[in-house]
Amino acid sequence: MTTMTEASVREFKMPDVGEGLTEAEILKWYVQPGDTVTDGQVVCEVETAKAAVELPIPYDGVVRELRFAEGTTVDVGTAIISVDVTGGAPAVEPPAAPAPAPASAPEPEKKPEGRQPVLVGYGVAASSTKRRPRKGPETTPAEAAVKAAVQQELNGHGPAPVASPVPAPAEERPRPLAKPPVRKLAKDLGVDLATVIPSGPDGVITRDDVHAAVTAVTAVTTGTAVVPVPATAPQPAVPETAAGPAVAPHDTARETRIPVKGVRKATAAAMVGSAFTAPHVTEFVTVDVTRTMKLVEELKQDKDLQGLRVNPLLLIAKALLVAIRRNPDINASWDEANQEIVLKHYVNLGIAAATPRGLIVPNIKDAHAKTLPQLAEALGELVTTARDGKTSPAAMQGGTVTITNVGVFGIDTGTPILNPGEAAILAVGAIKLQPWVHKGKVKPRQVTTLALSFDHRLVDGELGSKVLADIAAILEQPKRLITWG
Repeated sequence: MTTMTEASVREFKMPDVGEGLTEAEILKWYVQPGDTVTDGQVVCEVETAKAAVELPIPYDGVVRELRFAEGTTVDVGTAIISVDVTGGAPAVEPPAAPAPAPASAPEPEKKPEGRQPVLVGYGVAASSTKRRPRKGPETTPAEAAVKAAVQQELNGHGPAPVASPVPAPAEERPRPLAKPPVRKLAKDLGVDLATVIPSGPDGVITRDDVHAAVTAVTAVTTGTAVVPVPATAPQPAVPETAAGPAVAPHDTARETRIPVKGVRKATAAAMVGSAFTAPHVTEFVTVDVTRTMKLVEELKQDKDLQGLRVNPLLLIAKALLVAIRRNPDINASWDEANQEIVLKHYVNLGIAAATPRGLIVPNIKDAHAKTLPQLAEALGELVTTARDGKTSPAAMQGGTVTITNVGVFGIDTGTPILNPGEAAILAVGAIKLQPWVHKGKVKPRQVTTLALSFDHRLVDGELGSKVLADIAAILEQPKRLITWG
Protein backbone atom coordinates (compact mmCIF):
# COMPACT_ATOMS: atom_id res chain seq x y z
CA MET A 1 0.00 0.00 0.00
CA THR A 2 1.45 3.36 -1.07
CA THR A 3 1.87 5.86 1.73
CA MET A 4 0.52 9.31 0.98
CA THR A 5 3.21 11.92 1.51
CA GLU A 6 2.46 15.03 3.47
CA ALA A 7 3.81 17.09 0.56
CA SER A 8 0.86 15.93 -1.55
CA VAL A 9 -1.67 17.17 1.01
CA ARG A 10 -2.86 20.77 0.87
CA GLU A 11 -4.68 22.37 3.77
CA PHE A 12 -7.39 24.96 3.21
CA LYS A 13 -7.55 27.38 6.12
CA MET A 14 -10.46 29.44 7.36
CA PRO A 15 -10.05 32.77 5.56
CA ASP A 16 -10.94 36.24 6.84
CA VAL A 17 -13.98 36.71 4.60
CA GLY A 18 -14.75 40.10 6.10
CA GLU A 19 -12.85 43.03 7.52
CA GLY A 20 -11.04 42.00 10.69
CA LEU A 21 -13.13 38.91 11.48
CA THR A 22 -11.54 36.46 13.92
CA GLU A 23 -13.76 33.38 13.60
CA ALA A 24 -16.58 31.75 11.65
CA GLU A 25 -19.02 28.91 12.25
CA ILE A 26 -19.20 26.04 9.77
CA LEU A 27 -22.87 25.82 8.79
CA LYS A 28 -22.74 23.12 6.13
CA TRP A 29 -20.25 20.91 4.30
CA TYR A 30 -20.90 20.34 0.59
CA VAL A 31 -18.19 17.68 0.24
CA GLN A 32 -17.10 14.56 2.12
CA PRO A 33 -13.80 12.60 2.35
CA GLY A 34 -13.17 10.89 -0.95
CA ASP A 35 -14.93 13.50 -3.08
CA THR A 36 -13.04 15.09 -5.96
CA VAL A 37 -12.88 18.90 -5.88
CA THR A 38 -11.78 21.45 -8.45
CA ASP A 39 -10.33 24.93 -8.18
CA GLY A 40 -13.14 27.37 -7.34
CA GLN A 41 -15.62 24.71 -6.17
CA VAL A 42 -17.66 25.67 -3.10
CA VAL A 43 -16.87 23.19 -0.31
CA CYS A 44 -18.72 24.67 2.66
CA GLU A 45 -20.89 27.49 3.95
CA VAL A 46 -19.80 29.45 7.02
CA GLU A 47 -21.44 32.13 9.13
CA THR A 48 -19.34 35.03 10.30
CA ALA A 49 -20.27 37.91 12.55
CA LYS A 50 -21.51 39.67 9.43
CA ALA A 51 -23.14 37.15 7.09
CA ALA A 52 -23.33 33.61 5.75
CA VAL A 53 -20.64 33.02 3.09
CA GLU A 54 -19.83 30.12 0.76
CA LEU A 55 -16.14 29.20 0.62
CA PRO A 56 -14.56 27.96 -2.64
CA ILE A 57 -11.41 25.84 -2.48
CA PRO A 58 -8.39 27.18 -4.43
CA TYR A 59 -7.00 23.93 -5.91
CA ASP A 60 -7.86 20.55 -7.48
CA GLY A 61 -7.65 17.24 -5.67
CA VAL A 62 -9.42 14.62 -3.57
CA VAL A 63 -10.81 15.45 -0.12
CA ARG A 64 -8.78 13.67 2.52
CA GLU A 65 -10.25 15.00 5.78
CA LEU A 66 -12.83 17.45 7.14
CA ARG A 67 -11.22 18.85 10.25
CA PHE A 68 -14.36 20.19 11.93
CA ALA A 69 -18.00 19.15 12.12
CA GLU A 70 -20.93 21.34 11.14
CA GLY A 71 -21.83 23.79 13.89
CA THR A 72 -18.23 24.24 15.02
CA THR A 73 -16.81 27.76 15.40
CA VAL A 74 -13.29 27.92 13.97
CA ASP A 75 -10.63 30.62 14.27
CA VAL A 76 -9.47 32.42 11.15
CA GLY A 77 -6.23 30.84 9.90
CA THR A 78 -7.08 27.33 11.15
CA ALA A 79 -7.05 24.47 8.62
CA ILE A 80 -10.59 23.19 8.06
CA ILE A 81 -10.13 20.70 5.22
CA SER A 82 -7.19 18.77 3.74
CA VAL A 83 -7.00 17.71 0.10
CA ASP A 84 -4.70 15.28 -1.69
CA VAL A 85 -3.55 17.23 -4.75
CA THR A 86 -1.70 14.32 -6.42
CA GLY A 87 -4.88 13.30 -8.21
CA GLY A 88 -4.64 9.73 -6.93
CA ALA A 89 -7.40 7.65 -5.45
CA PRO A 90 -8.56 8.71 -2.00
CA ALA A 91 -7.25 6.86 1.00
CA VAL A 92 -10.20 4.76 2.15
CA GLU A 93 -8.35 2.93 4.89
CA PRO A 94 -7.07 5.03 7.75
CA PRO A 95 -3.72 4.04 9.29
CA ALA A 96 -3.78 1.77 12.34
CA ALA A 97 -2.55 4.56 14.56
CA PRO A 98 -3.96 7.99 13.82
CA ALA A 99 -1.24 10.13 12.32
CA PRO A 100 -0.94 13.57 13.83
CA ALA A 101 -2.91 16.06 11.77
CA PRO A 102 -0.88 18.72 9.99
CA ALA A 103 -2.70 21.25 12.15
CA SER A 104 -0.83 19.91 15.21
CA ALA A 105 2.54 19.53 13.50
CA PRO A 106 3.78 22.96 12.48
CA GLU A 107 6.41 23.20 9.80
CA PRO A 108 8.48 26.32 10.50
CA GLU A 109 10.38 26.12 7.25
CA LYS A 110 7.20 26.06 5.15
CA LYS A 111 5.81 29.54 4.53
CA PRO A 112 2.04 29.82 4.14
CA GLU A 113 0.91 30.53 0.62
CA GLY A 114 -0.92 33.75 -0.22
CA ARG A 115 -1.89 36.32 2.37
CA GLN A 116 -1.45 35.12 5.92
CA PRO A 117 -4.64 35.87 7.90
CA VAL A 118 -4.18 38.34 10.72
CA LEU A 119 -6.51 38.40 13.69
CA VAL A 120 -7.30 41.98 14.54
CA GLY A 121 -5.82 42.81 17.93
CA TYR A 122 -3.91 39.51 18.12
CA GLY A 123 -1.16 39.93 15.52
CA VAL A 124 0.07 37.16 13.24
CA ALA A 125 -0.08 33.74 14.86
CA ALA A 126 3.27 31.98 15.31
CA SER A 127 1.89 28.99 13.45
CA SER A 128 -1.29 29.53 11.50
CA THR A 129 -1.78 25.76 11.15
CA LYS A 130 -1.98 25.11 14.86
CA ARG A 131 -5.30 25.54 16.65
CA ARG A 132 -5.02 27.50 19.84
CA PRO A 133 -5.63 25.25 22.89
CA ARG A 134 -8.73 26.05 24.85
CA LYS A 135 -7.14 27.18 28.06
CA GLY A 136 -6.23 30.47 29.65
CA PRO A 137 -2.70 31.78 30.07
CA GLU A 138 -0.58 30.68 33.02
CA THR A 139 -0.90 32.62 36.22
CA THR A 140 1.43 35.60 36.31
CA PRO A 141 3.22 36.83 39.46
CA ALA A 142 0.80 39.75 39.65
CA GLU A 143 -2.19 37.40 39.59
CA ALA A 144 -0.61 35.19 42.25
CA ALA A 145 -0.11 38.18 44.52
CA VAL A 146 -3.73 39.27 44.14
CA LYS A 147 -5.09 35.76 44.66
CA ALA A 148 -2.95 35.16 47.76
CA ALA A 149 -3.98 38.46 49.32
CA VAL A 150 -7.68 37.89 48.66
CA GLN A 151 -7.55 34.31 49.94
CA GLN A 152 -5.79 35.38 53.14
CA GLU A 153 -8.46 38.01 53.74
CA LEU A 154 -11.24 35.47 53.21
CA ASN A 155 -9.57 33.07 55.67
CA GLY A 156 -9.80 35.72 58.38
CA HIS A 157 -6.13 36.66 58.62
CA GLY A 158 -6.63 40.25 57.64
CA PRO A 159 -5.33 41.98 54.58
CA ALA A 160 -1.99 40.68 53.46
CA PRO A 161 0.80 42.98 52.51
CA VAL A 162 0.87 43.56 48.81
CA ALA A 163 4.15 42.45 47.32
CA SER A 164 5.43 44.27 44.32
CA PRO A 165 4.83 41.89 41.42
CA VAL A 166 7.89 40.92 39.48
CA PRO A 167 6.91 40.85 35.81
CA ALA A 168 8.12 37.98 33.72
CA PRO A 169 10.61 38.74 30.97
CA ALA A 170 8.92 40.06 27.83
CA GLU A 171 9.97 37.05 25.78
CA GLU A 172 8.30 34.68 28.30
CA ARG A 173 5.00 36.53 28.47
CA PRO A 174 2.61 35.61 25.63
CA ARG A 175 0.55 38.52 24.36
CA PRO A 176 -2.85 38.44 26.09
CA LEU A 177 -5.77 37.76 23.76
CA ALA A 178 -8.33 40.57 23.72
CA LYS A 179 -10.32 42.47 21.15
CA PRO A 180 -9.53 46.14 20.45
CA PRO A 181 -12.42 47.60 22.54
CA VAL A 182 -11.31 45.52 25.53
CA ARG A 183 -7.70 46.65 25.09
CA LYS A 184 -8.84 50.25 25.04
CA LEU A 185 -10.91 49.72 28.21
CA ALA A 186 -7.92 48.17 29.98
CA LYS A 187 -5.72 51.07 28.90
CA ASP A 188 -8.25 53.64 30.14
CA LEU A 189 -8.50 51.87 33.51
CA GLY A 190 -4.75 51.37 33.82
CA VAL A 191 -4.99 47.56 33.81
CA ASP A 192 -2.16 45.40 32.50
CA LEU A 193 -3.85 42.71 30.42
CA ALA A 194 -1.06 40.29 31.31
CA THR A 195 -2.40 40.25 34.89
CA VAL A 196 -6.04 39.61 33.93
CA ILE A 197 -7.56 36.14 34.20
CA PRO A 198 -9.48 35.45 30.95
CA SER A 199 -12.93 33.87 30.93
CA GLY A 200 -13.73 34.05 27.22
CA PRO A 201 -13.43 31.15 24.80
CA ASP A 202 -9.87 30.18 23.87
CA GLY A 203 -8.48 32.35 26.66
CA VAL A 204 -9.81 35.66 25.30
CA ILE A 205 -10.10 38.46 27.87
CA THR A 206 -13.54 40.08 28.12
CA ARG A 207 -14.71 43.44 29.45
CA ASP A 208 -16.00 41.73 32.62
CA ASP A 209 -12.54 40.25 33.20
CA VAL A 210 -10.98 43.72 33.09
CA HIS A 211 -13.54 45.12 35.54
CA ALA A 212 -13.02 42.10 37.82
CA ALA A 213 -9.27 42.73 37.81
CA VAL A 214 -9.81 46.35 38.84
CA THR A 215 -12.11 45.26 41.68
CA ALA A 216 -9.65 42.64 42.95
CA VAL A 217 -6.65 44.98 42.94
CA THR A 218 -8.67 47.71 44.69
CA ALA A 219 -9.74 45.25 47.39
CA VAL A 220 -6.16 44.14 48.06
CA THR A 221 -4.73 47.64 48.24
CA THR A 222 -7.47 48.93 50.54
CA GLY A 223 -7.77 45.85 52.73
CA THR A 224 -11.40 45.26 51.76
CA ALA A 225 -12.55 41.67 51.43
CA VAL A 226 -13.97 40.76 48.07
CA VAL A 227 -15.08 37.42 46.73
CA PRO A 228 -13.48 36.78 43.34
CA VAL A 229 -15.92 35.93 40.58
CA PRO A 230 -14.94 32.84 38.58
CA ALA A 231 -15.06 32.82 34.79
CA THR A 232 -18.32 30.88 34.89
CA ALA A 233 -20.40 31.68 37.94
CA PRO A 234 -21.53 28.43 39.62
CA GLN A 235 -25.08 27.92 40.79
CA PRO A 236 -25.71 28.67 44.49
CA ALA A 237 -24.95 25.68 46.64
CA VAL A 238 -27.90 23.89 48.19
CA PRO A 239 -28.02 24.50 51.97
CA GLU A 240 -26.92 21.54 54.08
CA THR A 241 -30.38 21.30 55.63
CA ALA A 242 -32.03 20.97 52.23
CA ALA A 243 -32.89 17.46 51.17
CA GLY A 244 -32.66 16.02 47.71
CA PRO A 245 -30.30 16.56 44.78
CA ALA A 246 -28.84 19.91 43.78
CA VAL A 247 -31.06 22.22 41.76
CA ALA A 248 -30.37 22.12 38.02
CA PRO A 249 -29.00 25.32 36.43
CA HIS A 250 -32.28 25.74 34.55
CA ASP A 251 -35.42 23.79 33.76
CA THR A 252 -34.90 22.52 30.21
CA ALA A 253 -38.61 21.74 29.92
CA ARG A 254 -39.52 25.36 30.65
CA GLU A 255 -36.52 27.20 29.17
CA THR A 256 -34.56 27.12 25.94
CA ARG A 257 -31.12 28.69 25.87
CA ILE A 258 -29.69 29.75 22.51
CA PRO A 259 -25.96 30.51 22.21
CA VAL A 260 -25.33 34.08 21.09
CA LYS A 261 -23.02 33.95 18.09
CA GLY A 262 -22.65 34.96 14.48
CA VAL A 263 -24.75 37.87 13.24
CA ARG A 264 -26.73 38.24 16.48
CA LYS A 265 -23.55 38.45 18.57
CA ALA A 266 -22.04 41.05 16.25
CA THR A 267 -25.27 43.07 16.21
CA ALA A 268 -25.49 43.06 20.00
CA ALA A 269 -21.89 44.25 20.36
CA ALA A 270 -22.35 46.95 17.72
CA MET A 271 -25.55 48.28 19.27
CA VAL A 272 -24.06 48.41 22.77
CA GLY A 273 -20.99 50.15 21.43
CA SER A 274 -23.07 52.67 19.49
CA ALA A 275 -25.53 53.36 22.29
CA PHE A 276 -22.79 54.09 24.84
CA THR A 277 -20.40 55.89 22.50
CA ALA A 278 -22.46 58.28 20.40
CA PRO A 279 -24.78 60.68 22.24
CA HIS A 280 -28.12 59.95 20.60
CA VAL A 281 -30.84 62.53 19.95
CA THR A 282 -34.15 61.54 18.33
CA GLU A 283 -36.69 63.89 16.76
CA PHE A 284 -40.16 63.02 15.47
CA VAL A 285 -42.58 64.37 12.89
CA THR A 286 -46.03 63.17 11.86
CA VAL A 287 -46.77 63.76 8.19
CA ASP A 288 -49.63 63.39 5.71
CA VAL A 289 -48.32 61.06 2.98
CA THR A 290 -51.54 60.72 0.99
CA ARG A 291 -50.02 62.27 -2.14
CA THR A 292 -46.96 60.03 -1.84
CA MET A 293 -49.17 56.94 -1.67
CA LYS A 294 -51.02 58.07 -4.80
CA LEU A 295 -47.70 58.60 -6.58
CA VAL A 296 -46.61 55.07 -5.62
CA GLU A 297 -49.70 53.64 -7.30
CA GLU A 298 -49.06 55.72 -10.42
CA LEU A 299 -45.41 54.62 -10.59
CA LYS A 300 -46.43 50.98 -10.41
CA GLN A 301 -48.13 51.50 -13.78
CA ASP A 302 -45.11 53.26 -15.30
CA LYS A 303 -43.55 51.15 -18.04
CA ASP A 304 -40.04 52.30 -17.04
CA LEU A 305 -40.56 50.73 -13.60
CA GLN A 306 -42.27 47.52 -14.67
CA GLY A 307 -40.88 44.52 -12.80
CA LEU A 308 -39.12 46.69 -10.23
CA ARG A 309 -39.81 47.05 -6.52
CA VAL A 310 -42.03 50.13 -6.22
CA ASN A 311 -43.36 50.88 -2.73
CA PRO A 312 -43.46 53.75 -0.21
CA LEU A 313 -39.92 52.87 0.98
CA LEU A 314 -38.59 53.72 -2.48
CA LEU A 315 -39.92 57.29 -2.31
CA ILE A 316 -38.90 57.67 1.34
CA ALA A 317 -35.35 56.64 0.38
CA LYS A 318 -35.37 59.15 -2.46
CA ALA A 319 -36.67 61.85 -0.11
CA LEU A 320 -33.83 61.14 2.34
CA LEU A 321 -31.25 61.36 -0.45
CA VAL A 322 -32.64 64.74 -1.54
CA ALA A 323 -32.61 65.96 2.09
CA ILE A 324 -28.96 64.90 2.39
CA ARG A 325 -28.11 66.78 -0.81
CA ARG A 326 -29.67 69.90 0.70
CA ASN A 327 -27.99 69.31 4.09
CA PRO A 328 -24.72 67.48 3.31
CA ASP A 329 -23.25 67.83 6.82
CA ILE A 330 -25.61 65.11 8.05
CA ASN A 331 -23.72 62.58 5.90
CA ALA A 332 -20.67 62.31 8.13
CA SER A 333 -18.88 60.23 10.73
CA TRP A 334 -16.91 60.91 13.91
CA ASP A 335 -13.23 59.94 13.92
CA GLU A 336 -12.44 59.51 17.61
CA ALA A 337 -8.77 58.62 17.11
CA ASN A 338 -7.98 61.76 15.11
CA GLN A 339 -10.67 63.95 16.67
CA GLU A 340 -12.10 64.83 13.27
CA ILE A 341 -15.49 64.99 11.59
CA VAL A 342 -15.35 63.11 8.29
CA LEU A 343 -17.76 64.51 5.68
CA LYS A 344 -18.75 61.95 3.05
CA HIS A 345 -19.25 63.14 -0.53
CA TYR A 346 -21.15 59.96 -1.38
CA VAL A 347 -24.14 58.19 0.17
CA ASN A 348 -24.09 54.46 0.83
CA LEU A 349 -27.70 54.02 1.90
CA GLY A 350 -28.22 51.27 4.48
CA ILE A 351 -31.54 49.43 4.73
CA ALA A 352 -32.08 47.51 7.98
CA ALA A 353 -33.33 44.00 7.19
CA ALA A 354 -34.63 41.36 9.60
CA THR A 355 -33.38 37.89 8.66
CA PRO A 356 -33.55 34.47 10.36
CA ARG A 357 -29.95 35.00 11.49
CA GLY A 358 -30.68 38.42 12.98
CA LEU A 359 -30.72 42.08 11.96
CA ILE A 360 -28.36 43.09 9.18
CA VAL A 361 -27.85 46.43 7.44
CA PRO A 362 -26.65 46.02 3.85
CA ASN A 363 -26.24 49.25 1.93
CA ILE A 364 -26.72 50.53 -1.60
CA LYS A 365 -23.39 51.87 -2.80
CA ASP A 366 -23.44 55.42 -4.25
CA ALA A 367 -27.20 55.67 -3.84
CA HIS A 368 -26.98 59.43 -4.33
CA ALA A 369 -26.04 58.96 -7.99
CA LYS A 370 -28.88 56.56 -8.88
CA THR A 371 -32.03 57.42 -10.80
CA LEU A 372 -35.39 56.31 -9.40
CA PRO A 373 -35.49 53.13 -11.54
CA GLN A 374 -31.89 52.30 -10.56
CA LEU A 375 -32.70 52.86 -6.89
CA ALA A 376 -35.78 50.63 -7.19
CA GLU A 377 -33.69 47.88 -8.78
CA ALA A 378 -31.01 48.13 -6.09
CA LEU A 379 -33.62 47.99 -3.31
CA GLY A 380 -35.16 44.88 -4.84
CA GLU A 381 -31.82 43.10 -5.10
CA LEU A 382 -30.87 44.09 -1.56
CA VAL A 383 -34.09 42.75 -0.03
CA THR A 384 -34.02 39.49 -2.03
CA THR A 385 -30.39 38.79 -1.17
CA ALA A 386 -30.95 39.50 2.52
CA ARG A 387 -34.05 37.30 2.64
CA ASP A 388 -32.10 34.41 1.06
CA GLY A 389 -29.27 34.85 3.58
CA LYS A 390 -26.74 35.57 0.82
CA THR A 391 -25.74 39.10 1.76
CA SER A 392 -21.96 39.43 1.49
CA PRO A 393 -19.82 41.12 4.17
CA ALA A 394 -18.79 43.76 1.61
CA ALA A 395 -22.44 44.75 1.16
CA MET A 396 -22.63 45.63 4.87
CA GLN A 397 -19.50 47.75 5.04
CA GLY A 398 -19.07 51.45 4.36
CA GLY A 399 -22.62 52.61 5.07
CA THR A 400 -23.11 56.36 5.67
CA VAL A 401 -26.81 56.64 6.66
CA THR A 402 -29.57 54.10 7.35
CA ILE A 403 -33.33 53.64 7.02
CA THR A 404 -35.19 51.20 9.27
CA ASN A 405 -38.81 50.49 8.37
CA VAL A 406 -40.58 49.47 11.58
CA GLY A 407 -43.93 50.26 9.96
CA VAL A 408 -43.97 46.85 8.25
CA PHE A 409 -44.57 45.38 11.73
CA GLY A 410 -47.47 47.75 12.41
CA ILE A 411 -45.40 49.98 14.71
CA ASP A 412 -46.05 53.73 14.71
CA THR A 413 -42.40 54.71 15.25
CA GLY A 414 -39.37 54.13 17.46
CA THR A 415 -36.07 55.58 18.64
CA PRO A 416 -33.53 53.80 16.44
CA ILE A 417 -29.92 53.29 17.50
CA LEU A 418 -27.28 54.50 15.09
CA ASN A 419 -25.48 52.02 12.91
CA PRO A 420 -21.84 52.28 14.11
CA GLY A 421 -19.84 54.81 12.11
CA GLU A 422 -22.89 56.72 10.88
CA ALA A 423 -24.35 60.06 11.96
CA ALA A 424 -28.05 59.47 11.33
CA ILE A 425 -30.74 56.80 11.02
CA LEU A 426 -34.35 57.31 9.90
CA ALA A 427 -37.16 55.16 11.31
CA VAL A 428 -40.34 54.94 9.24
CA GLY A 429 -43.58 54.10 11.06
CA ALA A 430 -46.75 52.43 9.83
CA ILE A 431 -48.83 54.35 7.27
CA LYS A 432 -52.41 54.46 8.54
CA LEU A 433 -55.67 56.10 7.58
CA GLN A 434 -56.29 58.77 10.23
CA PRO A 435 -58.46 61.88 10.67
CA TRP A 436 -56.41 64.87 9.50
CA VAL A 437 -57.10 68.55 8.98
CA HIS A 438 -56.75 69.05 5.24
CA LYS A 439 -57.67 72.39 3.61
CA GLY A 440 -59.54 73.46 6.71
CA LYS A 441 -61.59 70.28 7.03
CA VAL A 442 -61.14 67.03 8.93
CA LYS A 443 -60.69 64.26 6.41
CA PRO A 444 -59.33 60.70 6.40
CA ARG A 445 -55.71 60.87 5.21
CA GLN A 446 -52.76 58.50 4.97
CA VAL A 447 -50.49 59.49 7.86
CA THR A 448 -47.17 58.22 9.20
CA THR A 449 -44.63 59.21 11.86
CA LEU A 450 -40.94 59.56 11.09
CA ALA A 451 -38.15 59.47 13.70
CA LEU A 452 -34.61 60.66 13.02
CA SER A 453 -31.84 59.71 15.46
CA PHE A 454 -28.50 61.44 15.06
CA ASP A 455 -25.09 61.71 16.70
CA HIS A 456 -25.17 64.95 18.67
CA ARG A 457 -21.38 65.24 18.59
CA LEU A 458 -21.48 66.26 14.95
CA VAL A 459 -25.16 66.98 14.24
CA ASP A 460 -26.81 69.74 16.25
CA GLY A 461 -30.52 70.22 16.69
CA GLU A 462 -30.81 72.69 13.83
CA LEU A 463 -29.21 70.41 11.25
CA GLY A 464 -31.16 67.36 12.41
CA SER A 465 -34.42 69.32 12.34
CA LYS A 466 -33.76 70.63 8.82
CA VAL A 467 -33.13 67.14 7.47
CA LEU A 468 -36.27 65.70 9.08
CA ALA A 469 -38.37 68.67 7.97
CA ASP A 470 -37.14 68.30 4.37
CA ILE A 471 -38.04 64.59 4.31
CA ALA A 472 -41.52 65.36 5.67
CA ALA A 473 -42.06 68.18 3.17
CA ILE A 474 -41.14 65.94 0.22
CA LEU A 475 -43.43 63.14 1.36
CA GLU A 476 -46.25 65.64 1.85
CA GLN A 477 -45.66 67.18 -1.60
CA PRO A 478 -43.78 64.60 -3.71
CA LYS A 479 -43.42 67.09 -6.58
CA ARG A 480 -40.58 68.56 -4.53
CA LEU A 481 -38.54 65.56 -5.65
CA ILE A 482 -38.41 67.37 -8.99
CA THR A 483 -38.05 70.97 -7.80
CA TRP A 484 -35.52 70.16 -5.04
CA GLY A 485 -33.81 67.16 -6.61
